[in-house]
Amino acid sequence: MHQSAPDTNASLARVITHAIETADKPKHQIANEAGIHRETMLKVMRGERAISIDRAVRLLDVCGVSPHAAIVLTLAGEEALACEWMHREMGAFLDEFITSLPGQLDRTLGRRVDDLKPRWASGTSQLVAKLLSRHIDDLANRDIAMSLTR
Repeated sequence: MHQSAPDTNASLARVITHAIETADKPKHQIANEAGIHRETMLKVMRGERAISIDRAVRLLDVCGVSPHAAIVLTLAGEEALACEWMHREMGAFLDEFITSLPGQLDRTLGRRVDDLKPRWASGTSQLVAKLLSRHIDDLANRDIAMSLTR
């Protein structure tokens, strides 16, 4: 789903506001650590002022959330997931996944990267999710087996 710039700005403002309001720091400290004037930060939170991606990353990072995951989810139209996952391990996982995937694809596929078809993306994401689910199940089963043998 493609959002227009004003919708994206409003959505990003809501995600940033959620991060700030759920952070373990007061607003003035967040603004100070992010290098943003407190009034500017409040305008961003109210959606009255757009914020650059660089500053959004810095602000989210200061709030203790996974900035890349939150921004990518917001840009993808998944604002609710951005807010839900930002303080959970899923946010940290997705942040690392997003930042490492391009390099891994480039190294693994090499010149074959040009052979990829956009229509494969949805199915590939389903395969990755199923693989992760199986991996989690395997780890849980190993933990159970180890505890039974003690």
